[in-house]
Amino acid sequence: MPQQAGRLEGKVAVLTGAASGIGEGTARRFVAEGARVVVADIQEEKGLRVAKSLGDAARFVRTDVTQESDIAGAVDTAVAEFGQLDVMVNNAGIVGAVGSIVETSAEAFDATMAVLARAVFLGIKHAGRVMLPRRSGSIVSIASTAGVQGGLGPHVYTMAKHGVVGLTKSAASEFARRGIRVNAVAPGNTVTAMTADVVAGDPDDRDAVTETITTMSPLRIPGLPEDIAAAILYLASDEARYVTGQTLVVDAGQTSGSGGPVPFHRQGAEVIREAGRRGIDD
Repeated sequence: MPQQAGRLEGKVAVLTGAASGIGEGTARRFVAEGARVVVADIQEEKGLRVAKSLGDAARFVRTDVTQESDIAGAVDTAVAEFGQLDVMVNNAGIVGAVGSIVETSAEAFDATMAVLARAVFLGIKHAGRVMLPRRSGSIVSIASTAGVQGGLGPHVYTMAKHGVVGLTKSAASEFARRGIRVNAVAPGNTVTAMTADVVAGDPDDRDAVTETITTMSPLRIPGLPEDIAAAILYLASDEARYVTGQTLVVDAGQTSGSGGPVPFHRQGAEVIREAGRRGIDD
């Protein structure tokens, strides 16, 4: 029986923040599905290790996403090394400024937005630069449940992630007629080093953060980088050829209100009317 081709067979991708967490999981899944990837990350040692483990299908480029020249360089590396760019994943992220809005400095605000919002804008810009002449490509940016609902993240993080959702729609509206799709994925709580640092105060304490996320999950299972990678893979692949301008939420139902029983979902059914009246008939 002939071996089935991977879902990204022959495609080339750039992934920012691919040295760890969701980015690393996505890079590994992409290569397993037939893609060649550029691992673009500021973490040089980890990034080199990931790229090396992926063999000839990967290249590492040290990338500080707050620098436009670095993002442009990662895109140019894909074209120089692999001949094209089919997929751009804007994944690099930080928690950024935390604390009360009245105590947050403008400098902390700017530093956070540079990574979480400005870098996504620049990633879309430079991916578009090389995709537009070919009239083909898929751009996927990482938003967050904090980008679709308030109260799930720090203030600046929440603002930036809402911006990613909005920019996704805006860029999709420009690029659609030129053959390029632009989408986003909004992960919920996911087991990563960054989450472990926030939850347990130790980026290496995977067990603690897994237990915490499992307890918080409406499905009672932890969100793993592989779960988010699967969503990114779908949007990157030709299976999503009719999907653009969308944000796919992957959160075990957290933002849908699946976290617990709702009074209106109790057993039995009725019609509740004005002034305490019940039923349909007068």
